[in-house]
Amino acid sequence: MEREKIFISSPLEAEHVARIRALAPDRVEVMYEPELLPPTRYRNDHKGAPFTRNADQAARWDAMLREATISFDIPSAEDLKKAAKLRWIQATSTGVGQHIARIGLQESDILVTTARGVHARPLAEFVFAALLAHFRGLAHLQAEQRAHRWTRYCADEVGGKTLVIIGAGDLARGSAKVAKGLEMHVVAVARDPAKARTHNDLFDEVLPSSALHEALSRADAVVVTVPHTPETERMIDAAAIAAMRPGAAFVNIARGQVVEEPALIAALQSGHIGFAALDVAEVEPLPSESPLWDMPNVLISPHSASTVDSENARITDIFLHNLRCWLDGRRQEMINVLDKRLMY
Repeated sequence: MEREKIFISSPLEAEHVARIRALAPDRVEVMYEPELLPPTRYRNDHKGAPFTRNADQAARWDAMLREATISFDIPSAEDLKKAAKLRWIQATSTGVGQHIARIGLQESDILVTTARGVHARPLAEFVFAALLAHFRGLAHLQAEQRAHRWTRYCADEVGGKTLVIIGAGDLARGSAKVAKGLEMHVVAVARDPAKARTHNDLFDEVLPSSALHEALSRADAVVVTVPHTPETERMIDAAAIAAMRPGAAFVNIARGQVVEEPALIAALQSGHIGFAALDVAEVEPLPSESPLWDMPNVLISPHSASTVDSENARITDIFLHNLRCWLDGRRQEMINVLDKRLMY
């Protein structure tokens, strides 16, 4: 029986490479040469620092591409042209639909599975780190501490507030779970509100996209979790922002293209949006001249809210489950299969 050849195309810790090799050593060959990959800038860095292979390294890299039947992480568009045997890609991110379209795989027969579910908890932690800091007045406390000033004050609370989550998938699940623990009223806005979800009980209401503005008018806080698709591009536009309750808090853990950034900036400057925590931007890295950097009511995260120590371990767990299914011919049991038409 010919062995599957797994090409690990982005940096991965040795312990996780060993786990993949150990799954079925008689049925798979793992191709991983760390010296051919860019140096990592931080733990779980899937891209790496700028890096150029010399002629010998490039030849070795291309040889692996030509043999690969499975890729752990998405090769570049240029590399894909050399990977004629490739049949399945395990992505290391959740929202890969737009990227898959850009590199020409939307109409291909190559199966793509994503990291859906891996990032729900860390992103929820970021959401509530931001919301709690805002409503409980962390910046005020820090300023008072720096001034050595002990003056009692009254803050706000998160409990009892209305949280509107744009989307009802895994990222929404993560945030809703924490919100319910804090006794918030949770409203999800979904493309298909009637869809059966194992976590539907975390939502007090699930409304259709047509009710977006009505939901936003009731929100004390808004969290954007939807993937970037043609349907969601600039979904949070000037009209949606105008519909928000004055002073609402806004958190984006989705994609920058889902929000009309100039309208968001104007609303933050006027105070119509009281606070924003942004893990993503329309252009990344966020340009140095963006006014968002210097706004006192904005928290900027460099698209890093989902990156935690356990990330690669959990992505490898998904890959190993799917690899067992792939090898056993149980393709219908593979999880996180990307719908290339819907782009998520």
